[in-house]
Amino acid sequence: MKQLKSICLVTHNVPRLRTFYEAVLQREGEGDDVFVAFVPAGIGLCLYAAQGMETLAPGSMVGAGAGSAVIEFQVEDVDGEYARLMGLGVPIVKPPTTQPWGLRSVWFRDPDGNIVNYYAPVGEAVGA
Repeated sequence: MKQLKSICLVTHNVPRLRTFYEAVLQREGEGDDVFVAFVPAGIGLCLYAAQGMETLAPGSMVGAGAGSAVIEFQVEDVDGEYARLMGLGVPIVKPPTTQPWGLRSVWFRDPDGNIVNYYAPVGEAVGA
């Protein structure tokens, strides 16, 4: 059986993305200016320099996009997180709304343009 254990965002600016994710996840990343790992509950999130990818596999970044991922985190309080994110000056894509399928969510962008979704089940809904 295959198990998803981590998502890695390749970036041209690891320090900038590290600072962002440390603020929004309220967790310190471990690593350096080439590779940083976060280990929140669930699967791991890592950031890796595009030049590092090229060093490991020349040509691997040709045609690779940036800012095309959606990363989702289940949180306790979407509205509380929204207020905190606003205080951090994070660019909000979609303010807190409740979907017909029973999830309340707020969407925001990281510095590379990836969308981050903080969501919480509402009422009897089961998390995604």
